[in-house]
Amino acid sequence: MDQEHEMDKPHAGFLYDNTTVINVSRTGRIISAAAGAALVYAGLHDVGKKPLTSLGRLLAGGYLLYRGISGNCPLQAIVEDKLHTRHARAVNIRTSMVVNAPIADVYAYWRQLDHLPAFMGHLHDVELLDDKRSHWTVKLVGDLALEWDAEIVDEVENDFFGWRSLNGSAVSNAGKVRFRETPEGGTEVLVTISYRPPAGYAGAGLARLLNPAFAKLVRDDVKNFKQHMESLY
Repeated sequence: MDQEHEMDKPHAGFLYDNTTVINVSRTGRIISAAAGAALVYAGLHDVGKKPLTSLGRLLAGGYLLYRGISGNCPLQAIVEDKLHTRHARAVNIRTSMVVNAPIADVYAYWRQLDHLPAFMGHLHDVELLDDKRSHWTVKLVGDLALEWDAEIVDEVENDFFGWRSLNGSAVSNAGKVRFRETPEGGTEVLVTISYRPPAGYAGAGLARLLNPAFAKLVRDDVKNFKQHMESLY
């Protein structure tokens, strides 16, 4: 960005610009700022008469002013982090293997997405809706299940294909599988999968599920494809 455009860029102040999480609504910020200013004023007014009360009002007022100016409420963020995990990190999984089978067969089997639960234990079901779209189901502990729709976004036969979940899905995810023929006539399969836990009531539990241990589970499931595919020959 050039200097002229940078000068035209609106800034709300140092405290606002350096806030990492904006989790207070516009109305909440206005109320917080007004209440904070009132408490600070009252605290300064009572410094000589009631020092302890004045200190409490100044601390509370300062916090509310920060909340109103920055749009960030640390206490709210802590509660939401524990209950909802609203900003959970994505789990990125990359793995590869060589399957002793022709590339055309390996590609065709994996591209038939309803085959995936046969070797990926964390998947309960993949229902094909049409040539591009599918409905995925993951069963968790007890009767809890997660479901989402996905679509194939790009593909070249016997080379690669990629998919992603549709907007509004319970779990945001995307993946890409590449296929490379080996000199021995086998197929190298390179897999990249990314999951992001959802916000909301199930967020905290899914954040614990979609962690490095879950990444290992998915890697192991993907590698099961080698044994499963080779058993068909």
